[in-house]
Amino acid sequence: MAEETIFSKIIRREIPSDILFQDELVTAFRDISPQAPSHILIVPNVLIPTANDVQAEHEAALGRMITVASKIAKQEGIAEDGYRLIINCNKHGGQEVYHIHLHLVGGRPLGPMLAS
Repeated sequence: MAEETIFSKIIRREIPSDILFQDELVTAFRDISPQAPSHILIVPNVLIPTANDVQAEHEAALGRMITVASKIAKQEGIAEDGYRLIINCNKHGGQEVYHIHLHLVGGRPLGPMLAS
């Protein structure tokens, strides 16, 4: 089994966090180092280290991550202008916490997707 992460503690509410949504499958909370006016992380409540570790049994939680992102984008007032959803995988992908998570980023023009 993978090691526990800081996200596991946030999901269990052992670490204070600005939680915007939580159900039996996923938890969404504000990023502590936001890269845009709205920067929310949406994580499955079960620990899946990276996108490489996703199995068929995770499909419900991963789908819920997207539907929750859409709901929160509307609540944040960024849905109409647009936003970006990002999942990083491993070192070269920029993953820092090895608990798969979806970044919901918006609230300003985000520019090109990748730096040169």
